[in-house]
Amino acid sequence: MKNEALLEYLEGFISDNRKQRFLDVLKNRTKHFTIAMEDVFQMHNTSAVMRSCEVFGIQELNVIEQKYGKSIDKQIAMGAQKWVDIKEHENAASCVKNLRAQGYQIIATTPHNESCLIHEFDITKPSALFFGTENEGLSEEIMNNADGYLKIPMVGFTESLNISVSAAIIIQDITNRLRNSTIDWQLSEEEILEKRLDWTRKTIKDAAFVESKFYEKKV
Repeated sequence: MKNEALLEYLEGFISDNRKQRFLDVLKNRTKHFTIAMEDVFQMHNTSAVMRSCEVFGIQELNVIEQKYGKSIDKQIAMGAQKWVDIKEHENAASCVKNLRAQGYQIIATTPHNESCLIHEFDITKPSALFFGTENEGLSEEIMNNADGYLKIPMVGFTESLNISVSAAIIIQDITNRLRNSTIDWQLSEEEILEKRLDWTRKTIKDAAFVESKFYEKKV
């Protein structure tokens, strides 16, 4: 009940339109799928993928940056970093282990083997979709530990797309199919409450000070 009371208090500092907007967006958020990016040298690609996650309702983005250690390009992310949860991992092995422990199957995106085409992909299973660099692709660690492989059908001479474009195509396809299915894909009530609190805090100026006044009233 404490979180509900805190949320009610904090929502007094934002507009009714903003509160409703949070609710509307959260209706379309999912953790049924999660996205993982491995060692993408050009971080604007990761920022663009984050933007696609936000636009199409993927709540979590996993970033493995053991080589380059760069930061999110906020201009390209266009504020998406405020609304998508970024999970950072030191290496591929720890990322795979963590996501498996959460119940995800590991799906490697690649055009270079007998991968499942996106329109054939089974959306019923919670899945973590991994994307690598355009030139090198995913590491052997990911490829060898994947439960399945996924690719976009292509009919031209070029055999690969920019990674952010590939991710956008795949994310749009699977989330659209998910929302039109009978699968229980939405966030739980507890997860929705957590995100409403998080987003409300991010909207309020001097949120920490405002929240401290709530606890002072409770003493």
